[in-house]
Amino acid sequence: MRIAYIINSVEGGGAASPVPAVTDVLRRAGADIKIFALTRRDGRALPLFEAAGLDVIVRPGGDKDHVAAWRWLDAEIRAWGATHLWTSLTRATLLGQLVGLRRHLPVTSWQHAAFLKPANRRLLRIGQRLSRLWIGDSEAVTRLTAERLGVGPDRLIQWPIFRADAEAPQATRWQAGEAVRIGSLGRLHPVKGYHVLIEAMRRIDPAIRCELHIHGEGAQRDALETQVRDAGLHNVYFPGYVQNPQAFLTSLHLYVQPSLSEGLCIAAHEAMQSALPVIASAVGELPHSIQDGVSGWTVPPGDPDALAGALQKLLEQPETLAGMGASAREQVLDRFGPDRFEATGRAIIDRMKAF
Repeated sequence: MRIAYIINSVEGGGAASPVPAVTDVLRRAGADIKIFALTRRDGRALPLFEAAGLDVIVRPGGDKDHVAAWRWLDAEIRAWGATHLWTSLTRATLLGQLVGLRRHLPVTSWQHAAFLKPANRRLLRIGQRLSRLWIGDSEAVTRLTAERLGVGPDRLIQWPIFRADAEAPQATRWQAGEAVRIGSLGRLHPVKGYHVLIEAMRRIDPAIRCELHIHGEGAQRDALETQVRDAGLHNVYFPGYVQNPQAFLTSLHLYVQPSLSEGLCIAAHEAMQSALPVIASAVGELPHSIQDGVSGWTVPPGDPDALAGALQKLLEQPETLAGMGASAREQVLDRFGPDRFEATGRAIIDRMKAF
């Protein structure tokens, strides 16, 4: 099998981080893999891919030149001699399906997003039969793929994109007298809900010693920094893109994911793996992974009062954070252990070999 793994871009972030783990399973099952990226964007995923030994081809184009992107992809797929196409996210899926149709190649398509733009949703539903197999990255997204795209159970498999690592370093325990270090990882985009988190921080008792570090870049940075200044907060920081997420996570005592929409959410699960309790919006896979009062708390999305209440509850009892973090780690290792990840990937490869 020669699998062309088609992605939107080599931008750093959650969509890129599972690619090495996924391709590792496919390669060890005997497949030859090559990554085709339709555009570069910030290119921050390239070192991750290169460290995994992946062969990556990046198109020198943008996000909107779809005809040029399709022509480039078609030529590259033909030249490489792919036998199967594997697509991830909407643009890569739509263009990959057209190339597959032209070249008579079977297509397997990931669905990661809990939110789809109406136009993308219509296009994916119209063309859903152009993919032989669909994969949902979580329980929530798998259900939504069936409902939104009309994909039947015979062509739909759930493969959570997070492979937990029992050797991952664990977070530092809070010590009496310390400020509680709260953190979050994500694009500075409205869907990540950081404006809600800042409103929640404004509601926290100012006598509580805590600090919030939001790592990431995005178009909303200026607006969020203005919101922090207007709120008079002096304990909220935006350090920028993080090169080493694990090092950042292990420096924290508590992780927060205030997203308005999510699929699986790699960052929150990595935080749990690092033995951090997690407060998160009840969206996507998060309410299935977080056990309220045991490994963290879930709150309604877009509700700063509920988020502030959950934060205040834990910040008033910082001595409980380490125990909750240990429970979070145990839960995520049980649900997303490498054996389960491997078995599901192998089952998918077996399906693809039968195409």
